[in-house]
Amino acid sequence: MSGRLESPEITLEDVSVGYGDRVVLSGIDTALPGGRISVILGGSGSGKSTLLRNIIGLVPIKTGRILLAGRDLAEMGPQERLEMRRRMGVLFQDGALLGSLPLGENIALPLREHTDLSNSLIEEVVDMKLKLVGLADFTEYFPSELSGGMRKRAGLARAMALDPAVLLCDEPTSGLDPVTAADMDQLVLELKATFNMTIVVVSHDLQSLRAIADHVVVVNQGRMLFEGPLDALAASKDPFIVQFLSRQPSRESRILEGPRVERTGEHPPPAAPGGTPGTESATESATAPQSASGAATGITNGGA
Repeated sequence: MSGRLESPEITLEDVSVGYGDRVVLSGIDTALPGGRISVILGGSGSGKSTLLRNIIGLVPIKTGRILLAGRDLAEMGPQERLEMRRRMGVLFQDGALLGSLPLGENIALPLREHTDLSNSLIEEVVDMKLKLVGLADFTEYFPSELSGGMRKRAGLARAMALDPAVLLCDEPTSGLDPVTAADMDQLVLELKATFNMTIVVVSHDLQSLRAIADHVVVVNQGRMLFEGPLDALAASKDPFIVQFLSRQPSRESRILEGPRVERTGEHPPPAAPGGTPGTESATESATAPQSASGAATGITNGGA
């Protein structure tokens, strides 16, 4: 296995990304500190997952630079770039496990592809990584036999297979119940503390953000709105950030509410002329003309 970088900083300088004529990210300037957990926060479609793919190298950037430990990935030769990417572990949003392979073989796959370790050593590493995420007894299970939270943890074990210096996580708590999500947050914190890793998490989970973030980057509509520590984020006056953190809706309700009928007692309303008791319906009351003051009380004025 390749030598391990020591908690590298990830720097993005004026990064812009697009698909055809559509601009997805524009002018992103940020430094994600080494040995800490940075959370890239934003709503759906904001460009945050694209930014993660740019760091990995799955999606090329149009302008700007991405530096890992001060080295521009674009200026490296193919072999050096490959070696650098081997030092990155990635947890994809759905775990990205191969359904045709049992869990142990999923974890072993990067070891077989990128190392010359013997089968016995690979088995030892697999056992170690599965134990790390609490899945030591599930080596022979297939992904379809695991819960969503277990698949996420298995994906994390595979991301850790090559002892990466950088761990990139795309929505690690998405779709998990609160307890399982808290377990995943705790696992990420333990990985940082144990291995002194640089961890980048893409998320819109506010509880997870508050649990794990050392550093926060907020992205909205392809632009960076904020960069800094968690306490500074909470003090931000940016309208989108205030709305996002307080979970305010982005539009007014589109549900039309009909006129309300006021009920002042438990007795049925008086009978309508020629009707039976209680047949003055809510419909009749609701459609009665309003008084000059505009207050629809639902009570007819029998003396007028």
